[in-house]
Amino acid sequence: PYKVAENFRLLETLYPGRIDLGIGRAPGSDYVTSRALAYGSQIGADYFPNMVQDLDGFLHDSLPADHPLGRVRALPETKSAPPIWMLGSSDFGGAYAAHFGIAFSYAHFINPVGGETVMRAYFEKFQPSARLAAPMASIGVFVVCADTMADAERIASTRDLQRLRADQGFHGPMPSIEEALAYEYTAPERERVRYNRARTVVGDPAAVKAELLALADRYGVDEIVVITNVYNFADRVHSYELLAEAFGLEPLPDASARARRSLLKPWPG
Repeated sequence: PYKVAENFRLLETLYPGRIDLGIGRAPGSDYVTSRALAYGSQIGADYFPNMVQDLDGFLHDSLPADHPLGRVRALPETKSAPPIWMLGSSDFGGAYAAHFGIAFSYAHFINPVGGETVMRAYFEKFQPSARLAAPMASIGVFVVCADTMADAERIASTRDLQRLRADQGFHGPMPSIEEALAYEYTAPERERVRYNRARTVVGDPAAVKAELLALADRYGVDEIVVITNVYNFADRVHSYELLAEAFGLEPLPDASARARRSLLKPWPG
C-alpha cells in the first residue's frame, strides 16, 4: 500500500485531476506470474481489506495515530489525491467497494455473466465514506470498432484466436489477421470463440454505440472503460477515434498536442 500510494501521489503531482487509482485482489495473470509478482511477500489475499484501508490512509495522510505505521508519510506531498476505484469481476470486489465507500468498476470483459447482480448489490449496500458520499460505478468492456461490420469482424479475429490460445494455456503474441483468418477451428474451439464473444462488442460505430448504451443501461452506470487489444496498432487507434466520434467526445482542454501524440505513439517493434 505504501509503494502504491507513493507511485500514485507522483502521478497526481504530474497530472493533477487526471489520474484514477484502480486496485483489485487478483494479480491479473496466470498462476506462475502471480507467484513472481508476490515473490518475497509474506502477506496473502486474506490481508486485502487491511491493505485497502492502509492505502487510503497513506494516500490521504489519515492513518490513525496508534497505527504501527502512523508516522510514515508517502511522498511527494500533493494538494489532491487520485480517487480509488475497486476493480472486480465477481461479487467480492463489489462487496469490498460498497463496504469501504469507494468507486467500483466491474470487468465485463473478463466475466460477462452475473455482472448486473454484482452491480445492483454494490448500489444497494454502499456505505458513504469520507471520500465518496454516493456510489460511483463503471464497467470495463472489450470493444472493436471499425468503419464496417465486415472490417470489425476481420480485425476482431486476432483477438478471437489469441483468447482461445490463452484458454488452452498458450500465452504467446497476438496473431496477425492473416494467421487468424487462416486458422482451422475445430467445432469445440468455435464454440469457445462464441462463448468468449459475449465479453466483446464488435461492429461499426452505430452498432457499437447502441450495444454499449444497452450495456450501460443493464448495469445502471453512466461510464464505460474501453479496451481494444488487436494486432494492428492503427486499427486500435482508429477504433478509439470512431468511438470518440460516435459519442461526441473531445480531448481534455489541458491535453497538449505533444501529450496526445505521445499517447498514440506505437510501441517500438
